[in-house]
Amino acid sequence: MSVHSSDRPFSIHDIQAFTDAGEKFAMLTAYDYLSAQILDEAGIPLILVGDSLANVMLGHDSTVPVTVEEMLHHTRAVARGTRRALVVGDMPFGSYTTTEQGVATAVRFMKEAGANAVKLEGPLTELTSRLVSLGVPVMGHLGLTPQSVNQLGGFKVQGREEEAAERLLADSLALQEAGAFALVLECIPSELGARISEALDIPTIGIGAGGATDGQVLVFHDFLGLTTGRLPRFVKQYANLRGEIVGAAKSYMAEVASGDYPGPEHQY
Repeated sequence: MSVHSSDRPFSIHDIQAFTDAGEKFAMLTAYDYLSAQILDEAGIPLILVGDSLANVMLGHDSTVPVTVEEMLHHTRAVARGTRRALVVGDMPFGSYTTTEQGVATAVRFMKEAGANAVKLEGPLTELTSRLVSLGVPVMGHLGLTPQSVNQLGGFKVQGREEEAAERLLADSLALQEAGAFALVLECIPSELGARISEALDIPTIGIGAGGATDGQVLVFHDFLGLTTGRLPRFVKQYANLRGEIVGAAKSYMAEVASGDYPGPEHQY
Protein backbone atom coordinates (compact mmCIF):
# COMPACT_ATOMS: atom_id res chain seq x y z
CA MET A 1 0.00 0.00 0.00
CA SER A 2 2.12 2.86 -1.28
CA VAL A 3 -0.52 5.55 -0.73
CA HIS A 4 -0.02 5.50 3.05
CA SER A 5 3.58 4.92 4.04
CA SER A 6 3.95 7.00 7.21
CA ASP A 7 3.51 5.84 10.80
CA ARG A 8 0.49 8.07 11.43
CA PRO A 9 -2.92 6.48 11.95
CA PHE A 10 -5.11 5.69 8.96
CA SER A 11 -8.03 8.02 8.32
CA ILE A 12 -11.09 7.86 6.09
CA HIS A 13 -9.16 10.06 3.66
CA ASP A 14 -6.42 7.43 3.38
CA ILE A 15 -9.05 4.79 2.58
CA GLN A 16 -10.42 7.03 -0.16
CA ALA A 17 -6.87 7.61 -1.42
CA PHE A 18 -6.42 3.85 -1.90
CA THR A 19 -9.47 3.79 -4.15
CA ASP A 20 -8.49 6.94 -6.02
CA ALA A 21 -5.08 5.38 -6.74
CA GLY A 22 -6.60 2.04 -7.77
CA GLU A 23 -5.02 0.21 -4.82
CA LYS A 24 -6.93 -2.67 -3.24
CA PHE A 25 -7.05 -2.76 0.56
CA ALA A 26 -8.01 -5.24 3.28
CA MET A 27 -10.30 -5.00 6.29
CA LEU A 28 -10.57 -7.63 9.02
CA THR A 29 -12.72 -7.95 12.10
CA ALA A 30 -11.31 -8.05 15.61
CA TYR A 31 -13.04 -8.27 18.97
CA ASP A 32 -10.30 -8.03 21.61
CA TYR A 33 -7.12 -6.19 22.52
CA LEU A 34 -4.58 -8.83 21.48
CA SER A 35 -6.18 -9.65 18.15
CA ALA A 36 -6.39 -5.96 17.29
CA GLN A 37 -2.75 -5.49 18.29
CA ILE A 38 -1.69 -8.31 15.97
CA LEU A 39 -3.69 -7.01 13.00
CA ASP A 40 -2.41 -3.49 13.64
CA GLU A 41 1.16 -4.79 13.68
CA ALA A 42 0.50 -6.51 10.34
CA GLY A 43 -0.55 -3.16 8.84
CA ILE A 44 -4.26 -3.83 8.31
CA PRO A 45 -5.66 -0.34 7.65
CA LEU A 46 -9.29 -1.01 8.68
CA ILE A 47 -10.43 -3.05 11.67
CA LEU A 48 -14.14 -3.69 12.04
CA VAL A 49 -15.50 -4.56 15.46
CA GLY A 50 -18.28 -6.50 13.80
CA ASP A 51 -21.56 -7.48 15.38
CA SER A 52 -20.47 -10.92 14.18
CA LEU A 53 -18.99 -11.15 17.68
CA ALA A 54 -22.50 -12.37 18.53
CA ASN A 55 -21.65 -15.54 16.59
CA VAL A 56 -17.93 -16.08 17.02
CA MET A 57 -17.45 -14.72 20.55
CA LEU A 58 -20.82 -15.19 22.26
CA GLY A 59 -22.20 -18.30 20.55
CA HIS A 60 -25.42 -16.88 19.13
CA ASP A 61 -26.95 -18.15 15.88
CA SER A 62 -27.26 -14.65 14.42
CA THR A 63 -26.07 -11.11 15.08
CA VAL A 64 -29.48 -10.00 16.34
CA PRO A 65 -29.00 -10.71 20.10
CA VAL A 66 -25.78 -8.74 20.65
CA THR A 67 -26.30 -5.60 22.74
CA VAL A 68 -24.92 -2.08 22.59
CA GLU A 69 -23.11 -2.62 25.88
CA GLU A 70 -21.45 -5.78 24.55
CA MET A 71 -20.39 -4.00 21.36
CA LEU A 72 -19.00 -1.06 23.31
CA HIS A 73 -17.08 -3.41 25.61
CA HIS A 74 -15.34 -5.12 22.70
CA THR A 75 -14.79 -1.91 20.75
CA ARG A 76 -12.97 -0.39 23.73
CA ALA A 77 -10.65 -3.40 23.82
CA VAL A 78 -9.91 -3.19 20.10
CA ALA A 79 -9.31 0.56 20.26
CA ARG A 80 -6.77 0.01 23.05
CA GLY A 81 -4.96 -2.51 20.85
CA THR A 82 -4.55 -0.30 17.80
CA ARG A 83 -2.09 2.45 16.98
CA ARG A 84 -2.59 2.95 13.23
CA ALA A 85 -5.68 1.05 12.06
CA LEU A 86 -8.96 2.88 11.64
CA VAL A 87 -11.44 1.24 14.03
CA VAL A 88 -15.03 0.91 12.85
CA GLY A 89 -17.71 0.07 15.42
CA ASP A 90 -20.68 -1.96 14.17
CA MET A 91 -23.92 -0.54 15.56
CA PRO A 92 -26.08 -3.53 16.59
CA PHE A 93 -29.66 -4.44 15.76
CA GLY A 94 -32.21 -2.22 17.49
CA SER A 95 -29.75 0.56 18.34
CA TYR A 96 -30.74 2.93 15.52
CA THR A 97 -34.48 2.50 15.03
CA THR A 98 -34.83 6.31 14.93
CA THR A 99 -32.42 9.04 13.90
CA GLU A 100 -32.28 10.31 17.48
CA GLN A 101 -31.49 6.86 18.86
CA GLY A 102 -28.91 6.28 16.13
CA VAL A 103 -27.13 9.53 16.91
CA ALA A 104 -27.04 8.69 20.61
CA THR A 105 -25.65 5.22 19.92
CA ALA A 106 -23.02 6.48 17.49
CA VAL A 107 -21.86 9.14 19.93
CA ARG A 108 -21.31 6.41 22.55
CA PHE A 109 -19.18 4.42 20.09
CA MET A 110 -17.03 7.48 19.43
CA LYS A 111 -16.83 8.96 22.96
CA GLU A 112 -16.94 5.91 25.21
CA ALA A 113 -15.42 3.18 23.06
CA GLY A 114 -12.84 5.07 20.99
CA ALA A 115 -14.17 4.09 17.56
CA ASN A 116 -13.07 6.19 14.60
CA ALA A 117 -16.23 5.45 12.61
CA VAL A 118 -19.47 3.46 12.80
CA LYS A 119 -21.17 1.03 10.43
CA LEU A 120 -24.90 0.89 9.70
CA GLU A 121 -26.89 -1.77 7.85
CA GLY A 122 -29.43 -0.75 5.25
CA PRO A 123 -30.15 2.34 3.11
CA LEU A 124 -30.42 4.72 6.07
CA THR A 125 -29.67 7.97 4.28
CA GLU A 126 -31.29 10.31 6.82
CA LEU A 127 -29.32 8.89 9.73
CA THR A 128 -26.13 8.75 7.68
CA SER A 129 -26.46 12.38 6.69
CA ARG A 130 -27.18 13.44 10.26
CA LEU A 131 -24.20 11.55 11.66
CA VAL A 132 -21.83 12.89 9.03
CA SER A 133 -23.03 16.43 9.80
CA LEU A 134 -22.10 15.82 13.44
CA GLY A 135 -18.60 14.60 12.56
CA VAL A 136 -19.22 10.85 12.74
CA PRO A 137 -17.77 8.93 9.75
CA VAL A 138 -20.27 6.35 8.51
CA MET A 139 -19.63 3.08 6.67
CA GLY A 140 -22.71 1.73 4.92
CA HIS A 141 -23.65 -1.93 4.46
CA LEU A 142 -25.94 -3.27 1.73
CA GLY A 143 -26.77 -6.61 0.12
CA LEU A 144 -27.11 -9.37 2.67
CA THR A 145 -27.62 -7.46 5.90
CA PRO A 146 -27.36 -10.05 8.70
CA GLN A 147 -29.38 -7.98 11.16
CA SER A 148 -32.36 -8.45 8.80
CA VAL A 149 -31.93 -12.24 8.54
CA ASN A 150 -35.42 -12.88 9.90
CA GLN A 151 -36.96 -10.64 7.26
CA LEU A 152 -34.74 -11.99 4.47
CA GLY A 153 -35.61 -15.57 5.37
CA GLY A 154 -32.04 -16.68 5.90
CA PHE A 155 -28.52 -15.94 4.73
CA LYS A 156 -29.15 -15.72 0.99
CA VAL A 157 -27.42 -14.05 -1.92
CA GLN A 158 -29.12 -10.73 -2.66
CA GLY A 159 -29.58 -8.79 -5.90
CA ARG A 160 -29.90 -11.70 -8.29
CA GLU A 161 -32.97 -10.26 -10.05
CA GLU A 162 -32.60 -7.07 -12.08
CA GLU A 163 -35.14 -5.17 -10.01
CA ALA A 164 -33.30 -6.03 -6.80
CA ALA A 165 -29.97 -5.17 -8.43
CA GLU A 166 -31.28 -1.77 -9.52
CA ARG A 167 -32.54 -1.10 -6.02
CA LEU A 168 -29.15 -1.95 -4.51
CA LEU A 169 -27.42 0.33 -7.00
CA ALA A 170 -29.83 3.17 -6.20
CA ASP A 171 -29.38 2.63 -2.45
CA SER A 172 -25.60 2.65 -2.88
CA LEU A 173 -25.67 5.96 -4.71
CA ALA A 174 -28.02 7.40 -2.09
CA LEU A 175 -25.70 6.42 0.76
CA GLN A 176 -22.79 7.99 -1.08
CA GLU A 177 -24.81 11.17 -1.53
CA ALA A 178 -25.69 11.11 2.18
CA GLY A 179 -21.98 11.17 3.02
CA ALA A 180 -20.97 7.57 3.74
CA PHE A 181 -17.20 7.25 3.41
CA ALA A 182 -17.30 3.57 2.34
CA LEU A 183 -19.79 0.82 1.60
CA VAL A 184 -19.74 -2.88 2.51
CA LEU A 185 -21.38 -5.11 -0.11
CA GLU A 186 -22.23 -8.56 1.21
CA CYS A 187 -23.28 -11.69 -0.69
CA ILE A 188 -24.24 -10.23 -4.05
CA PRO A 189 -23.36 -11.45 -7.55
CA SER A 190 -19.84 -10.44 -8.57
CA GLU A 191 -21.20 -8.68 -11.65
CA LEU A 192 -23.36 -6.48 -9.44
CA GLY A 193 -20.42 -5.83 -7.12
CA ALA A 194 -18.45 -4.59 -10.11
CA ARG A 195 -21.36 -2.51 -11.34
CA ILE A 196 -21.84 -0.74 -8.03
CA SER A 197 -18.11 -0.23 -7.52
CA GLU A 198 -17.84 1.35 -10.96
CA ALA A 199 -20.77 3.68 -10.25
CA LEU A 200 -19.49 4.91 -6.88
CA ASP A 201 -16.66 7.28 -6.08
CA ILE A 202 -16.37 6.07 -2.47
CA PRO A 203 -14.64 2.76 -1.68
CA THR A 204 -16.62 -0.47 -1.79
CA ILE A 205 -15.63 -3.34 0.50
CA GLY A 206 -16.75 -6.79 -0.55
CA ILE A 207 -17.59 -9.87 1.46
CA GLY A 208 -18.89 -12.31 -1.09
CA ALA A 209 -19.26 -9.54 -3.69
CA GLY A 210 -16.56 -10.55 -6.16
CA GLY A 211 -13.11 -9.21 -6.91
CA ALA A 212 -14.00 -5.85 -8.44
CA THR A 213 -14.71 -4.12 -5.14
CA ASP A 214 -12.05 -1.74 -3.84
CA GLY A 215 -11.46 -3.69 -0.63
CA GLN A 216 -12.27 -7.02 0.99
CA VAL A 217 -13.28 -7.99 4.52
CA LEU A 218 -13.26 -11.31 6.34
CA VAL A 219 -14.14 -12.38 9.87
CA PHE A 220 -11.05 -12.92 12.04
CA HIS A 221 -12.02 -16.43 13.13
CA ASP A 222 -12.90 -17.51 9.59
CA PHE A 223 -9.71 -16.36 7.91
CA LEU A 224 -7.53 -17.98 10.59
CA GLY A 225 -9.30 -21.33 10.38
CA LEU A 226 -10.75 -21.20 13.88
CA THR A 227 -14.35 -21.83 12.86
CA THR A 228 -15.76 -25.17 11.79
CA GLY A 229 -18.74 -26.48 9.89
CA ARG A 230 -20.03 -25.26 6.57
CA LEU A 231 -18.44 -21.93 5.68
CA PRO A 232 -19.75 -19.36 3.19
CA ARG A 233 -18.31 -19.69 -0.29
CA PHE A 234 -16.47 -16.38 0.00
CA VAL A 235 -14.38 -17.50 3.00
CA LYS A 236 -10.75 -18.37 2.41
CA GLN A 237 -8.91 -19.76 5.42
CA TYR A 238 -5.33 -18.48 5.50
CA ALA A 239 -4.31 -20.71 8.41
CA ASN A 240 -5.55 -23.71 10.42
CA LEU A 241 -5.20 -22.34 13.91
CA ARG A 242 -7.96 -24.54 15.28
CA GLY A 243 -5.90 -27.62 14.45
CA GLU A 244 -2.76 -26.02 15.87
CA ILE A 245 -4.52 -25.12 19.12
CA VAL A 246 -6.09 -28.56 19.52
CA GLY A 247 -2.66 -30.14 18.94
CA ALA A 248 -1.02 -27.82 21.45
CA ALA A 249 -3.69 -28.55 24.07
CA LYS A 250 -3.21 -32.29 23.62
CA SER A 251 0.57 -31.94 23.96
CA TYR A 252 0.11 -29.89 27.12
CA MET A 253 -2.25 -32.48 28.65
CA ALA A 254 0.16 -35.30 27.82
CA GLU A 255 3.16 -33.51 29.36
CA VAL A 256 1.23 -32.65 32.52
CA ALA A 257 0.08 -36.28 32.83
CA SER A 258 3.61 -37.62 32.32
CA GLY A 259 5.22 -35.09 34.63
CA ASP A 260 7.37 -33.62 31.87
CA TYR A 261 5.77 -30.22 32.48
CA PRO A 262 6.75 -28.22 34.36
CA GLY A 263 10.40 -29.07 33.86
CA PRO A 264 13.29 -27.60 35.87
CA GLU A 265 13.48 -24.63 33.50
CA HIS A 266 9.86 -23.71 34.29
CA GLN A 267 10.24 -23.71 38.08
CA TYR A 268 11.44 -21.16 40.62
